[in-house]
Amino acid sequence: MKGPRADFAVIAGRIRPGAKVLDLGCGDGSLLRHLRESLDVRGYGIEIDDEKIPACVKNGINVLQMDLESGLSGFDPGSFDYVILSLTLQSMKNSERILSEMLRVGREGIVSFPNFGFWRNRIQLARGRMPVNDEFPHHWYDTPNIHLCTLTDFEAFCMQHRIRILERIALHEGNEVRTLPNLRSSLVVYRFGSGV
Repeated sequence: MKGPRADFAVIAGRIRPGAKVLDLGCGDGSLLRHLRESLDVRGYGIEIDDEKIPACVKNGINVLQMDLESGLSGFDPGSFDYVILSLTLQSMKNSERILSEMLRVGREGIVSFPNFGFWRNRIQLARGRMPVNDEFPHHWYDTPNIHLCTLTDFEAFCMQHRIRILERIALHEGNEVRTLPNLRSSLVVYRFGSGV
């Protein structure tokens, strides 16, 4: 059986024990279960996929079935200490709205996404093909990803939208990448807050 994803440990390392957490696009609830077991967090998961809801319940997660694209209007401002969007940003139609909503309902946001600027992706593009690998396992015609970005793209977006980046952790195969992260990391985790 596969262990937790590489971004789980990084995300857990940025959350204080006992915090209130909202996990957007929570899948089967594995991340929230990991955070509950290791940090005693309280919170909710949001998932749209009917088939993943029973797994959340089995994992003991309080899950709400809803579409993130319609926003988080059911939550009051500042309801959570952290709002997490783990490996979901690239499949959102309105990235700007979801990041804004994350900061409305949470004190901090944490997002992880595959880095489209990773050198192996660039080589596949140079050969005239869309990347297909561990981070992007789908072909161009069956991918749920609609907004791919690099570290540089995300940081420019944050600057334009007055989102303050508190921390960036670039990863490849679970190891932190410090030198040339936009070229050498396949996955990135950002912790962010309001204001530049």
